[in-house]
Amino acid sequence: MDETGRLLRDEGGFLLQRDLGGSYRLVLLRVPVDHVEKRVRVRGFYAGNDIVEAEGVAAA
Repeated sequence: MDETGRLLRDEGGFLLQRDLGGSYRLVLLRVPVDHVEKRVRVRGFYAGNDIVEAEGVAAA
């Protein structure tokens, strides 16, 4: 999976608000605090139920 969008933080962790619409809950090994509220590119594996196990988060 390779998606772009806005990285958001909520009480449950991190979300990717997708450029294509909708959102994914992200499972992250590292906390990308520098990218919160910014446009990012997320690469990882779709685990189902709108959950993505992210391998990386980078500025888009």
